[in-house]
Amino acid sequence: MAALLKRLMLQTAKTENHCIRRCFGQPLVTEAGPTTSCLVASASRLSYLIHARACGTAEDTQEERKKTKRNETDFSNVGRKIKERIIQVLDEEGNDLGNMHRADVIRLMDERELRLVKRDAQAEPPRYQLMTGLQIHQERLRLREMEKALPKAGPILTKELTFSSNIGQHDLDTKSKQIQQWIEKKYHVQITVKKGRNADKPENKMEEIFNQILQTMPGIATFKSKPQTIKGGKAVMCVLRHLSKKEENAHRESQGSQKRDNKEGSNRDSGDPHL
Repeated sequence: MAALLKRLMLQTAKTENHCIRRCFGQPLVTEAGPTTSCLVASASRLSYLIHARACGTAEDTQEERKKTKRNETDFSNVGRKIKERIIQVLDEEGNDLGNMHRADVIRLMDERELRLVKRDAQAEPPRYQLMTGLQIHQERLRLREMEKALPKAGPILTKELTFSSNIGQHDLDTKSKQIQQWIEKKYHVQITVKKGRNADKPENKMEEIFNQILQTMPGIATFKSKPQTIKGGKAVMCVLRHLSKKEENAHRESQGSQKRDNKEGSNRDSGDPHL
């Protein structure tokens, strides 16, 4: 019985060593013997090696994908590594040279001492352009400036302002200027007007304060939410926002039309013979 157990243990050790050699190309040296500690150590090391290899492979694959994605989006010289066999080529002036074999493109690059950048990978065939190093640098600067000019998506911040209905005109003008600065930065502005002490002003009088503030910003702001009573009638609140592009254009058109009408009316009143 003891001899049978010894043979089974030796056979198990040999099998594990053979599997490791097939997977990793390196033999695992173990001491022959009937002790069970050798088998436990072999199994532990095998598990560790397999886990380490699997993790390393996953990380390497992820890093390669990041590099590939970065290379596809960056505006840079592709060098001689042209994946496609036939590509459409533009010269350094933007003129279309037609479809060319990649070997001919590389020869043209060497003759003119130019570099090759990818312009449109989705075109059929893909579109490339021959450029100088200075042109590539200038194009990168242009793309960088365009990216900075794009509005960054994100939540719109809301500024809050609260004051009493007894506010003086000077203080109201100061707050109106502050609100306009926030609106120009595309913030939403929540304004709360509280009914002042010993003041018996109706709600419509409090709403006039909002209209007065809005009149200081023609063509810039409008109501996001119109004035409404809160706190059991003790305050009135509204939210202002910046005009959208469409609203700005409509405002300019209405202002232009109004100026033309006023001019025509003035000419008629003065008896202009050309009308």
